[in-house]
Amino acid sequence: MRRVYRTTTHVPRELGQIMDSETFEKSRLYQLDKSTFSFWSGLYSEVEGTVILLSGGIPFLWNLSGQISGRAGFGPEYEIVQSLVFLLLATLFSAVTGLPWSLYNTFVIEEKHGFNQQTLGFFFKDAIKKFVVTQCILLPVTSLLLYIIKIGGDYFFIYAWLFTLVVSLVLVTIYADYIAPLFDKFIPLPEGELKQQIETMAKSIDFPLTKVYVVEGSKRSSHSNAYFYGFFKNKRIVLFDTLLEDYSALNKEPAEGEDGENEDTKSKPKNKKQGCKNEEVLAVLGHELGHWKLGHTVKNIIISQMNSFLCFFLFAVLIGRKELFAAFGFYDTQPTLIGLMIIFQFIFSPYNEVLSFCLTVLSRRFEFQADAFAKELGKAKDLYSALIKLNKDNLGFPVSDWIFSMWHYSHPPLLERLQALKDAKQE
Repeated sequence: MRRVYRTTTHVPRELGQIMDSETFEKSRLYQLDKSTFSFWSGLYSEVEGTVILLSGGIPFLWNLSGQISGRAGFGPEYEIVQSLVFLLLATLFSAVTGLPWSLYNTFVIEEKHGFNQQTLGFFFKDAIKKFVVTQCILLPVTSLLLYIIKIGGDYFFIYAWLFTLVVSLVLVTIYADYIAPLFDKFIPLPEGELKQQIETMAKSIDFPLTKVYVVEGSKRSSHSNAYFYGFFKNKRIVLFDTLLEDYSALNKEPAEGEDGENEDTKSKPKNKKQGCKNEEVLAVLGHELGHWKLGHTVKNIIISQMNSFLCFFLFAVLIGRKELFAAFGFYDTQPTLIGLMIIFQFIFSPYNEVLSFCLTVLSRRFEFQADAFAKELGKAKDLYSALIKLNKDNLGFPVSDWIFSMWHYSHPPLLERLQALKDAKQE
């Protein structure tokens, strides 16, 4: 794919009507920088993981966790306590070693191409908050999972799967109401034409909409997004302010006398007139609601849970094999958490790659179907223009290597989506 970014320096003829040469060059350079960063960060990750395995880093950290929990009065019989200490140390190590890469991505690459809206202080407050919130969820859930595995008997994998199913459903339910607001401000979409049109469209397809929120995504990035969440008769729609042309803070000049920056974010506009008009926003939501109407969300949940059940079943088959633990430096003990990590992270690695590819293929199919649904709502023309605007705002590069695209891109290339909408747009 890097070869495509380097050699495709002129706008292809088929793109002449939808992208100017300046935007094309900006998107090419942005994607080239992202590709370079992805290569080096991925290489570092592989080298780091290999060094940890070859140097016995995992058993070392497990023994260190045992020493720490022992000093707190918990002996070897308290395996779950030792496992939580291990997990805390491992995630802390990962956060520290990943910090330079995250800083470079945010304050060099994203800053260079006009997307970053964060100050350094906001970035670190956000990172610390994310780490604390993650531990508050991860540690209790892990302790309960390990306990269920310990007491579950021969059919522990069924109980473990049911537990993770309940946890995932609970997290999906509470995320936008209780977790996401810890990081971003959610406010109800003000009364007006857009809100009325959204409610009308939702009602026309029997979508049980209860609330529409706008999230201040512009506090951290000028990238845009929209999504819905909730189960049964309690659905909510969330729009990033950067998606709304009339609402985005990045389209507004700082008030007179302001220096364009505050304590947390950079309020100076970087991408003038970004976002979509109301009709285009409705078209984007028509696409998103298509995922619901066509059952894509439910299908993804079913696939995910079938995979989860299979993984726990295979874990139950393999967990008793001492040679697996010995291969990773555990000769005298077989901790359950280590077994989960070995089997899910390493043994299942080839299977996960194949599954990922299959899900990518399915996702692309779903995207075309959701576009077609928006087309049936009469939104083809507006979705066509919205896709072009969003591609421009996010500096997406519309030329791709088909093999790379097929393996990595969960959304079809822009030209393919536009071609599918073109006939209807012209009607």
